[in-house]
Amino acid sequence: MTFKNSQNKPNIVFILSDDQGAWAMGCAGNTEIKTPNLDRLATNGIRFENFFCTSPVCSPARASMLTGRIPSQHGVHDWIREGNTKDNPIEYLENQLTYVDLLAKSNYTCGISGKWHLGNSTLPQKGFTHWYVHESGGGPYYNAPMIRNGERIIEPEYITDAITNDALQFIDKNSKSDQPFYLSVHYTAPHSPWVGHHPQEYLDLYSDCTFDSCPIEENHPWMIKNPPGYQHSREKNLQGYYAAVSAMDMNIGRILDKLEQLGLSENTLVCFFGDNGMNMGHHGIWGKGNGTFPQNMYDTSVKVPAILSQPGRIPLGKVNDSLLSGYDFMPTILEYVGIENPISNELPGKSFNYILEDKEIEERESVVVFDEYGPVRMIRSKEWKYVHRYPYGPHELYDLVNDPDEKNNLIDVPQLNDIVSKMREQLDEWFFQFVDPAIDGAREPVYGNGQISLAGKKSKGKKSYATWDE
Repeated sequence: MTFKNSQNKPNIVFILSDDQGAWAMGCAGNTEIKTPNLDRLATNGIRFENFFCTSPVCSPARASMLTGRIPSQHGVHDWIREGNTKDNPIEYLENQLTYVDLLAKSNYTCGISGKWHLGNSTLPQKGFTHWYVHESGGGPYYNAPMIRNGERIIEPEYITDAITNDALQFIDKNSKSDQPFYLSVHYTAPHSPWVGHHPQEYLDLYSDCTFDSCPIEENHPWMIKNPPGYQHSREKNLQGYYAAVSAMDMNIGRILDKLEQLGLSENTLVCFFGDNGMNMGHHGIWGKGNGTFPQNMYDTSVKVPAILSQPGRIPLGKVNDSLLSGYDFMPTILEYVGIENPISNELPGKSFNYILEDKEIEERESVVVFDEYGPVRMIRSKEWKYVHRYPYGPHELYDLVNDPDEKNNLIDVPQLNDIVSKMREQLDEWFFQFVDPAIDGAREPVYGNGQISLAGKKSKGKKSYATWDE
């Protein structure tokens, strides 16, 4: 393998989508959605079909990918509602070490284009020197408020295109450098709004689509008031959602083409993930973990798209079913590029680099994954899922072998009490090992309607979290 830099380390392009269900890719078996470039990426790498976010909402899931820590370690328990702008800046990860910090210390040039949504968007943070980010977390796809060179600008261009244009400029600029580069490309797509916000050419791809790939179900009894797209029809929402995915896919193709044109494909690790899952009618929900109250942990909320590719190093066209989580990414990326992780003994995740090297490790066969969203916690094996809600419930148990769509809650079946007890004990032990008691999500009043200050603290006399009554 020939490297384009003197460090003998691969470049890294980390692409993150926003509210994309793991089901919303052609390569994942969806025959209606058009994602030729994600399918192309999967053909040239490994697709992981059991990859989970650490929390089914954007900001905590993103913080966990960056830090390798669970929300009850880094303190981001909900999407960041306040503290993003320079009027009331809060740097939510101020005291947290990220893998980007370590890449920067190892001579990587680090840039981000797109969504940050972890507080104080005006200030470049965590090892990034190139900083073109959304001021908050999302919103209209045209005239989006963006931060460039520390100043707020209104981006008139379709934001998915604008994020890609900035990313391509970064790649061009750094392609001939002696230093390797790391680039985060964080799309706001396919997050709502969906109707009236996407170019007609992508909407036309689905003008005759029946959207059989999304179920039609009765509204979930816990569904929140005014979920995303509530004012529009199912067909209009799905047309916009699918169009947003296809527009993003086309732009991902532009990035892959750029790497090929510059001769960087074999020297660049391309990672594609979603931040959290998404229900587009699944379980009678429109939204993710906070599409219901109390919050939910359905697979459609917690399972995310995940593809890694570097031709010549990572096996081609493989699908891996190992249970993996966002907290496993930091250990993996650091091992992949040969950088020591000084806090490895503090982190819950384990490297899955052996999969990228096409090796088998028997000890990971019994792995379970954990999730949390405030007082809601989940433990999941390949066979069973247990959801525990502090302090009073309701709790859930699903037989994933016989009920993969999680339709039948078996928590009250007496014959399964032993399974519940064992999974509850394992869940308690794991969180006891890693939780910081000062910012324990099980003791924070997280409602799913936004975090407005640092965990455990109040901002200007207000609660730390917005409530559904506000």
